[in-house]
Amino acid sequence: MEIFLIKALQLILSLSILVLVHEFGHFLFARLFKVRVDKFYLFFDPWFSIFKFKPKNSDTEYGLGWLPLGGYCKIAGMIDESMDKEQMAQPPQPWEFRSKSSAQRLLIMIGGVLFNFLLALFIYSMVLFAWGDTYLPLKNATDGMYYSATFKEVGFKDGDILLRADGEELLRLDEHSFRQVINARSVTVLRDGQEVTITLPTDMMQRMLRNKDGFANYRFPMVIDEVVASSAKEAGVWAGDRVVSVGDSLTVMSLEAREALYAYRGQTVRIGVVRDGAEMMLTIPVDSLGRIGVHLKMPASLYEMTTVRYSFFSSFPAGVNLGITTLKGYVSDMKYVFTKEGASSLGGFGTLGSLFPAEWNWQVFWMRTAFLSIILAFMNILPIPALDGGHIMFLIYEVVTRRKPSEKFLEYAQIAGMILLFGLLIYANGNDIFRYFSR
Repeated sequence: MEIFLIKALQLILSLSILVLVHEFGHFLFARLFKVRVDKFYLFFDPWFSIFKFKPKNSDTEYGLGWLPLGGYCKIAGMIDESMDKEQMAQPPQPWEFRSKSSAQRLLIMIGGVLFNFLLALFIYSMVLFAWGDTYLPLKNATDGMYYSATFKEVGFKDGDILLRADGEELLRLDEHSFRQVINARSVTVLRDGQEVTITLPTDMMQRMLRNKDGFANYRFPMVIDEVVASSAKEAGVWAGDRVVSVGDSLTVMSLEAREALYAYRGQTVRIGVVRDGAEMMLTIPVDSLGRIGVHLKMPASLYEMTTVRYSFFSSFPAGVNLGITTLKGYVSDMKYVFTKEGASSLGGFGTLGSLFPAEWNWQVFWMRTAFLSIILAFMNILPIPALDGGHIMFLIYEVVTRRKPSEKFLEYAQIAGMILLFGLLIYANGNDIFRYFSR
């Protein structure tokens, strides 16, 4: 429950920041063109609100709704999710959205998406400035990778070290290198000291989405970082010991060692460890979950890491480059949404929450927030009625044809868009629920 609450709190805080910035983009451009904003709310407020206030001499009511599904900026004279037909039935006023030029209305609608994208670039820049960019180069992970069954089927083997995808060097294990591999015709790996080229099928992404088993993880030895259980201490386990056997099984790598220990859960087992170059045998109890009461060293402490530091000014071009690369990757992935495998992989709030770590980490929090900001910007620019992109689509139509769509048509389009979005919301969260209970 504690882990769930930590993840949920991070998700709510992240989305709250993104919604406020998005709606402020609309608000700022609306006020710049002297358009009245009736409401500015974080979260939705059907029937009642948790908090609201209206400053003296202001036309805008600010508030906090109770339904945490987003927020809104109610702009006067505009057909939006509020469906305020009473206001639209009145003669247009000079301070209304519908009375402004198409160029001004276009900027007001683009404001939210623009601010979300700029926020992502700013966050990426500040994260690079504050923490730098620390990563494990693939060439330094000398024990290679564990690969999913999907990738083993096409020729990968556990222990392969990733080198190149279509001749382009693979630097680290991240989303960018994953896309390099998944979209490549051939991948070169280092296997037993020899370079091996693996040819990938064109439907590699669909196979992985269908099997839902991912790509790869670091392969590393089981080295003790800290002894935490008294039983392990009494058995003679020391920090720095490397486990090389469990019972009758040789376990050179961590995953095999943990799997072997799990087979002895609730029992006592003899393990072989290497300490200061010498191998020795220890007898140790294994708990009901297959654990022996130790913390393990992770790849970051076993292999040589690389850290790139950025000054305040150099962090901005690096942040912009990271943001644009992230956007390009996300856009390229969208084509898979329209496949059977991609549609079944869609997720809702549960999937978004899983992006955040079980322990609060500000660096990870801000990186995930920047990523979600890019997603929010891209999703909102899609030409779907009820989204910013839908309004922009109709404004572009107006500019090209010099004819404004009727308000009745816009009302119906708004309703249709809202029905579609609610349907997608139910479907995505339904996928989360199905995946949770089918684990």
